[in-house]
Amino acid sequence: MVLALIDLQRIFADPKSGWATPGFERVIEPTKQLISIFGADVVFTRFVAPEKPSGAWVPYYEEFPFALQPPDADDYQLVDEFKGAPTLDKTTFGAWGPALAARADGRLVLGGVTTDCCVISTALAAVDAGVQVQVVEEACAGSTDENHHKALDIMRLYAPMIEIVSVEQLR
Repeated sequence: MVLALIDLQRIFADPKSGWATPGFERVIEPTKQLISIFGADVVFTRFVAPEKPSGAWVPYYEEFPFALQPPDADDYQLVDEFKGAPTLDKTTFGAWGPALAARADGRLVLGGVTTDCCVISTALAAVDAGVQVQVVEEACAGSTDENHHKALDIMRLYAPMIEIVSVEQLR
């Protein structure tokens, strides 16, 4: 089992960013609580731009050209509260793949941003791989509060493979 903390990066925390996530700051404390529960079984992921977008990513980055920065850019770093933690970097919305699968061992707990993009993409790919997923509601934030709740509702449709939980339920 592993706790994957999805994209807790400056580019999503900064209110001036084109990818600002409203409510980002409210996930910090629940995330710290989760880290204390999971200890060493924590993986931070980072969404980073590819060196050269291809396929459907070309028009995506045409819409969001500010995001075409190298992985070491300040915007792509973890927020100060988690600065320096090792990361699993990805150029896709979903973080599910061999590296995360090797740590999950059949169960994956998720928190992070955004609920309606990278969190749900990770959850659905993990479920397709046969992994039990728990999404910690108060440790996630969406592109809007409405989209956060919609994404949680969609993931509830995948029960019992995806379960929406609270930090308290994981203690």
